[in-house]
Amino acid sequence: MTQTTASEPPHSAHRIGPIYLAPGVMPFHGWTFFYAGFVSIGLIVFITIGQTYILNEHLNIPIEEQGTLSGDLVFWTEVVALLLFIPAGILIDKIGRRPVYIAGFMLIAACYVLYPMAGSADDLFIYRIFYAMGIVAIAGALSTVLADYPAERSRGKLVAIIGMLNGLGIVIIGQMFGAFPDIFTRMGVSGTDAGLYTFLMVAALAAISAVVIGFGLKPGVPPSREPQPPVRELLVTGFAQARNPRILLSYGAAFIARGDQSINATFVVLWGTTVGIGMGMSSGEAVMQGTIIFIVTQVAALVSAPFLGPIIDRLNRVTALGVCMAIAAAGNLAMLFLVNPLATHAYAFFILMGIGQMAVFLGAQSLIGQEAPKPKRGSVLAAFNISGALGILLIVLIGGRLFDQIDPRAPFILVGLINFLLIFASLWVRIKAPGRTISQVELDRDTGLGPEDDPWIDPTHRPGGGK
Repeated sequence: MTQTTASEPPHSAHRIGPIYLAPGVMPFHGWTFFYAGFVSIGLIVFITIGQTYILNEHLNIPIEEQGTLSGDLVFWTEVVALLLFIPAGILIDKIGRRPVYIAGFMLIAACYVLYPMAGSADDLFIYRIFYAMGIVAIAGALSTVLADYPAERSRGKLVAIIGMLNGLGIVIIGQMFGAFPDIFTRMGVSGTDAGLYTFLMVAALAAISAVVIGFGLKPGVPPSREPQPPVRELLVTGFAQARNPRILLSYGAAFIARGDQSINATFVVLWGTTVGIGMGMSSGEAVMQGTIIFIVTQVAALVSAPFLGPIIDRLNRVTALGVCMAIAAAGNLAMLFLVNPLATHAYAFFILMGIGQMAVFLGAQSLIGQEAPKPKRGSVLAAFNISGALGILLIVLIGGRLFDQIDPRAPFILVGLINFLLIFASLWVRIKAPGRTISQVELDRDTGLGPEDDPWIDPTHRPGGGK
């Protein structure tokens, strides 16, 4: 039988609207997390917009070299991130979510201060180390708090809201700060100073966000009936927990979810641009048309989130992930039938693809949030993020060559095929290790205990401590 302590009831009375919060999480903590969800990914993604300005205005990098340089910078960032995800997860488990989150924002702020001061492209590689460290800290803390804060009955809803806020932050922060260089130059400021002022403003937002997080997030590490594991155990526990098929499945979902997002961000605009140029458009007009279809994809993802979240909350998490993979597979494989991405009817294809992108993100986050054991959650989420980083490295690396050498649709087909394989993986896990129902998890999660009849739950987290 699962036990709970008298001081910590299995259900929390606190909520924000329809979102029930985990015991000990106050509405103020939840509202602060909403703010963090809005600014976190927007501040991370703005580097792709701002970097283009730096390459052209500050460093005068030839156009024909910018693609290779940009790709190398992304690759370098992901390599550094892969090396740091596990140490960051250990810190999250040992010292708490809040200080790591604060450090992440301050590292991002440092990157934005340094970037416009670069004297050469080589400097950008050095500054990318600060950026990679910031990404790891922010992404790790964001995922871990997202697993901590909701009551199980509201997990899908909170994941959906944070997903929407992530997307809104990307759009609003990108558009708002992306316009400032032009605003400054129209005021008579030089091009390089305009870039400097814009980057300093973004750095200021990151620093302010660190202060907000410091005051508003719940301090400390979530309480557990068991003592915190030693560092050596935390170092290996993320991947060791993959003996649980549901956690292993979530790692596979992270791999394709991050890869899917990168494919869309990289190749949707590029496909639209190349087709537009082939139709006789100017480069600027072609880029604008490519950007429009990318925006359609992202808006579809945002709009679908509040509908997908409640559906995920009504299903077994493994079943929900299988459904999400089916939606994503349909969206990506449908690209086989799209010849001209700039045609009016193409919007339907990109809407479906955007819905699939959001579905996979929500399904993966909901499953790992349920399955990650509380004392080791930071390390498990670190392994989850490593899987996502590997997805970016491998899928974008292969997808780029497929785009150039086979067909512009090939990267999307590659992702769709992996989605399709994970449908069958979800079916297998659903049959062999379906896991607990939402009501069972709701009763068990606050003690970290699992049902005795589930062979995949770590025996040290069952009643009796595995004695």
